[in-house]
Amino acid sequence: MKFLFDQNLSPRLPRLLADIYPESLHVREIGMREATDTEIWQYAKTNNFVVVSKDSDFQSRSLFYESPPNSFGFALGIARSRQSKICYETIPSPFILLLKTRHKAI
Repeated sequence: MKFLFDQNLSPRLPRLLADIYPESLHVREIGMREATDTEIWQYAKTNNFVVVSKDSDFQSRSLFYESPPNSFGFALGIARSRQSKICYETIPSPFILLLKTRHKAI
């Protein structure tokens, strides 16, 4: 599984999670810093990423459009990258199974 982290999350997360999710990227890494949600959505769909965002826009989009891509909303509030890392590292197996079975939004 590979995550595409939205602009509103730390660009350090892919590096911090590389041991668990080595193919994950931040939108900045692929020149999409100013991209629209639609452009990010399309990139994720084309390249088989799960979009991770604090924005509810992606979860709403998942409800209206077919997946892929899947999307994952993370409501951590203000959290340091290392705190976020702990949350991503402890994503429960049932959650990962739901993403792998193409549930639209979680």
